[in-house]
Amino acid sequence: MVANITTGKDVYGALAYNQEKVDRGDGKVLLTHIVREPADGRFNVAATAEDLLRWMPSHYRTEKPVVHVSLNPAPEDRLDDGQLAEIAGAYMERMGWGGQPYIVFKHTDIGREHIHIVSVQVAQDGRKINDSRRNERSVAVTEELEREYGLHPAKGRRREKGQGIVPADYTRGDLKRQVAAVIKPAVATYRFQTLGEFRALLSLYNIGIEEVRGERNGTPYRGLLYTLLDENGDKAVAAPLKSSLFGKEVGYDGLERHMERSAERFGKDDTRRQIRGRVDKALRGEPSEEELRERLRGARVDLYIRRNENGRIVGVTFIDHETRTVVNGSRLGKAYSANAFELRFGGKRNPGENTRDLSPKQAPAGRDGQRKRNTSRRRKV
Repeated sequence: MVANITTGKDVYGALAYNQEKVDRGDGKVLLTHIVREPADGRFNVAATAEDLLRWMPSHYRTEKPVVHVSLNPAPEDRLDDGQLAEIAGAYMERMGWGGQPYIVFKHTDIGREHIHIVSVQVAQDGRKINDSRRNERSVAVTEELEREYGLHPAKGRRREKGQGIVPADYTRGDLKRQVAAVIKPAVATYRFQTLGEFRALLSLYNIGIEEVRGERNGTPYRGLLYTLLDENGDKAVAAPLKSSLFGKEVGYDGLERHMERSAERFGKDDTRRQIRGRVDKALRGEPSEEELRERLRGARVDLYIRRNENGRIVGVTFIDHETRTVVNGSRLGKAYSANAFELRFGGKRNPGENTRDLSPKQAPAGRDGQRKRNTSRRRKV
């Protein structure tokens, strides 16, 4: 089971994101804890946001009081709503948020069931709940829950299963659901700063992305199309799908906001150092291109090299599944840039599976408290 934790300032936005799934029939409320439940069972985002904010004093010592957690069991795990609610409560308790108000949502819109939890990390006295070594503790908690509930362990699984993302297959039906099952968790779990980096990530799962620009009635517009890729990484014979079919978070404006946040975080943490360390280790001893790919795969990093028509390397992208970060080589330093790799590999095209033309494509004008058991309410389903 993979847990993803994000913090922010906007409790209304976090709740609205989840309630939108419920309103579309792609989700439901499983559990509330110290949050008032309407008599008719129909939650109002504004009222629920007020409940969470009322818990905190007017002055508190943190810039990001809102916690938004997603818990993602493996696709092979079969859990009923009661078990999912129990897992959510146990996770919050062991992470030190058990005494906080929270609401648990179940999502069913990406081909696998998972849960989202919205809470606040400020106690009633204004103190921020301890989040020291939060990610390490989260991994330990999810591993405990995997053992207790007999879940498939995240550690050691193939990267597709590690993130719960299943590659699309254009020869199967229900293409819209297949695309949604890739792009939504990809945006939710990975950081990237450009559409090119996002394109490299999606191509792992047989999805392409194209930018659309044009003018309608004198007004310029821009958008995105998602496409299916075949086994060679080329566009499959299948109709492209507009990003508007999948929600704002995977549309043009939503991705721009995501890329801005990713850039901000990348500049503040030690992700660059971690990825460089894994790449440096793989580069020892002058490996061939294919040897380098294999070494990086062993370190849970995918290497994508973009070449022009003459076979010259014009782009290098690393997809690090440990930090869930997609980064152009030049962002790591000159030694990891396209020019450096062109010198290293002599510009000879390697027919390996991860050498693809990922250059941007333009589509025709036409994306620690204690949990009080008696205050939690599990939704009847």
